[in-house]
Amino acid sequence: MSFAFLKRYVPRGLFGRAALILVLPVVVLQLVVSVIFIQRHFEDVTAQMTQTMAREMRLVLEAVQDAPDQPTALARIGEFAPTLGIGAAFAAPGAVPSAHMVRWYDFSGRVMIGHMTRAVPRVQTVLLPDNRRVTLFLRTDLGPLEIDFSRRRVSASNPHQLLVNMVFFGGLMTIIAYVYLRNQLRPITRLAHAAQAFGRGRNLPYAPGGAIEVRAAGHAFLDMRNRIERAMEQRTLMLSGVSHDLRTPLTRMKLSLAMQEGAEAEALLRDVNEMQQLVDSFLDFARGDGEGEPQATDPVALVRQVVADAVRSGKPAHLVETTGTGQVMLRPLAIRRAVENLLNNAVRHGTRAELSVTLTDKSLRLRVEDDGPGIPPERRGEALRPFTRLDPARNQDAGGGVGLGLAIAADVARAHGGVLRLGESRTLGGLCADIVIGR
Repeated sequence: MSFAFLKRYVPRGLFGRAALILVLPVVVLQLVVSVIFIQRHFEDVTAQMTQTMAREMRLVLEAVQDAPDQPTALARIGEFAPTLGIGAAFAAPGAVPSAHMVRWYDFSGRVMIGHMTRAVPRVQTVLLPDNRRVTLFLRTDLGPLEIDFSRRRVSASNPHQLLVNMVFFGGLMTIIAYVYLRNQLRPITRLAHAAQAFGRGRNLPYAPGGAIEVRAAGHAFLDMRNRIERAMEQRTLMLSGVSHDLRTPLTRMKLSLAMQEGAEAEALLRDVNEMQQLVDSFLDFARGDGEGEPQATDPVALVRQVVADAVRSGKPAHLVETTGTGQVMLRPLAIRRAVENLLNNAVRHGTRAELSVTLTDKSLRLRVEDDGPGIPPERRGEALRPFTRLDPARNQDAGGGVGLGLAIAADVARAHGGVLRLGESRTLGGLCADIVIGR
C-alpha cells in the first residue's frame, strides 16, 4: 500500500516535521487515554451509582404501591426521604414531559438514563437540565410521581477535571517541547544560512553549536569552506602569476616584430596578439568571482550602464525590457564582466543584441539575446566549458575570442548562487543566455 498521497499534507520544513513528530503522539495519546477513561471510569462509575439509585426508586414504588391515595403515599415516602436525600410529589398527568431532557455533551447523563430506564421500567421521563439536580417521573397507580435528587447521586463529581488537566498539561508540555525543539533546530538553520550565503559568494560569520552531530556538520562545513577559499586563492595567484610572467616576453616580442617588415613578421605579430588576448582572457577567468565583497546593487542601473558603454563603443546593443525594481546583493564588477562577455559574444556572432532585466521577490534574471546562428541544444553544455570553441555553431574565427566568455559568465553566476542557462531566442532566433540568481 502506497502512502505517497500523504506527502502533500506533510510539512516541508525540518521544524514543521519535527513538530509534527512531537505533537502527533501527544494528541493521539490524549485521545486514547480520554476514550479509555470515559469508558472505564465515567461509564462504569455512573452505572454503579445509577444501580444504587434504582434500588431506592424501587423502594419508593413499593411504598406507593399499597397506599390508598396520594397523601398517604407521600407520607410513607416522607418517612425515609430525608435519609435518601430525595424529594417527592405527585404531578398532574399533563405536566409530565414527553421526552428525556439531556444536554448534547452530557455523556454520563445519557449513560444514567439508559441504566435507570432498564433497571426501573416504571421510569417515564428523566430531566437533566444541569449538573446539580435530576428529576424523575415514575408511573404509579395513583398518578405520575415526581422524584427530585442531587446529580451527585448518579454521576461522578467534576467529571471534566481529568480532561481539563490533560489538555492543560499536554499543552504546557507541548509548549516546552516546542521551545526546546526550536533551540535545537536553530544551529541547523544557522548552518543552512551560512552554506547558502557561501554558495552565493558571501561569507557569513558562523560558529558550530547545538548537538554533537550538528557541531560535527558545522566543523565539516567550515573545513570545506576554508579548503574552497584556499583553492580559489591558489588558483587566482597561480594563474595571475603565469599571466603576469607571460606579459613581459610577449611585449618584447611585439616590439621586435613591430620593427620588422614582411608577411612573415605580420603573421607572427598576429600570433603574438592572439597570445596576448589569450593571456588577458586567462587572467579574467582567474579573477573570476573574486572581485570585491557582495553589496546592495541595482541590477537595472548596472545593465543600463553596460548597454550605454557598449553603444558608445559602436556595438548594436539595446535594453528592451526591465521588470521590477530594487537592490540585490551582488559583486558589481563580476556581474558587469559576465554581462559584458555575453553582450560581446552576442554582437560578435550576430548583428544586434537585446538585453532585459527581470527582478522578482525570489530571483533576478539577466537576459542577453542575439540574432546569430545560436548553439544546438546538444552542444550547450560543452559551450560552457573553458577554452571551448564551437566553430560550426558560432562561426569562430581567429579574432573570435578564446572560448572563455560563456565560461566566465557561468562561473560568475555560480559564485552568486545562480546559474547560466542557454536557449533559443524567441524574438531574434539566435542564442538566449540567462543569468538567473536567487534572492
